[in-house]
Amino acid sequence: MRVLDIVTTAFRNAFRSRLRTSLTVLAIFIGAFTLSLTNGLGTGINRYIDDTVASVGVDDVMTVTATNEDAPADGGPAEYDPDQIAVEGPPGATATALTDDDIDTIADVDGVLSVEPVKNVTTDYVQHDGGDKLQLSISQFVPGMKVELASGTQVDLAAADPQVVLPESYLEPLGLGSAADAVGQTVVLAVTDGTGAQVTTEADVVGIAEPGVISMAGAIPNDTLAETLYDLQTTGAPAAQAERYAQASVTFDAAAGEESTQALKDRLEDAGYTASTLEDQLGTITSVIDAIVLVLNGFAVIALVAAGIGIVNTLFMAVQERTREVGLMKAMGLSSARVFSLFSIEAVVIGLVGSALGVLAAIGIGQVVGGISGDLLANLPGLTLIAFEPVTVAAVVLGVMAIAFLAGTLPALRAARQDPISSLRYE
Repeated sequence: MRVLDIVTTAFRNAFRSRLRTSLTVLAIFIGAFTLSLTNGLGTGINRYIDDTVASVGVDDVMTVTATNEDAPADGGPAEYDPDQIAVEGPPGATATALTDDDIDTIADVDGVLSVEPVKNVTTDYVQHDGGDKLQLSISQFVPGMKVELASGTQVDLAAADPQVVLPESYLEPLGLGSAADAVGQTVVLAVTDGTGAQVTTEADVVGIAEPGVISMAGAIPNDTLAETLYDLQTTGAPAAQAERYAQASVTFDAAAGEESTQALKDRLEDAGYTASTLEDQLGTITSVIDAIVLVLNGFAVIALVAAGIGIVNTLFMAVQERTREVGLMKAMGLSSARVFSLFSIEAVVIGLVGSALGVLAAIGIGQVVGGISGDLLANLPGLTLIAFEPVTVAAVVLGVMAIAFLAGTLPALRAARQDPISSLRYE
């Protein structure tokens, strides 16, 4: 019997007892469906988190602040420190200010590729075409970051002209029209300089940012606009005040691995600074999501194990029912290996049918849930609750087929080891 004959015979034999095989396929279907759906849920959420994380920071840049050694260990109130400066975060958040000497010290730490001070800018208002004046915060933007946009493009950090990406919530209050209409228009930004006078500058709107769970809340300037605002803000201020920074952005080699990154953080700590990577800031969120998906996948694996037991039972019964048939095949010269292959392929066929149906059903349900969740979670633009990747889908199907093959091994071995004479006498 040729290989093709064995495969076609296995396909045909797999459904000789339709009810029994259908029940086994149903068990595999449930396992594959659950596993595909939970994987899709994890993929969709993690993809959204990854897209959102790209607007918060990049992997090879860590935030460095001066370590506050005077902070009480019990979390109580700390004494006033004139060197403290406001930082981004909850209202009232402060950090010990960095100076140019600190920047030079950080740059000399082994493993630091480059360091840039974060120049905080506090704007008084933003205005368009003489309309209402609105408060606006300015966020930091470093190369590699990516903001989810409703329209337009990311800011060009190297552009000579001042550019800004505005949050979508400013469209209507500023009278900018739709997101597409706002791109290309000019807004006025005002700051108070060191003498107390209010000064303004203009910037071109190049993009409109969509709201997100952990994305930036303020406007995003390019380097030209950020430098212009900072220079205007510090004009007339004492030089010592102009050289005070809340934090610094340190570029390092993230590809060197976790141990290298931790060693760099330790060296910075020894120098009197506290460093945190993007993973430090968001690791808890992704860890919780991965843990939830892992637990859900655990239930799916249990269902697949139960389905595997069903395959064992189905094939054992098939071997028993076809004992005389197996004996006749072996008496006619079919080798034990061919008999083993015949029943093993039957198991794989059952696994293929059950997993394929389960994956297709999960994709269909995912599409329906995606449409419903799009309406219910309208405040989370860009979120596809259940997403499927071809590699993951293929892995589920192949994994279930492998489980089916393993489950069919024992019945196939029993059939392969049957004595042809005894089998032909079996009643």
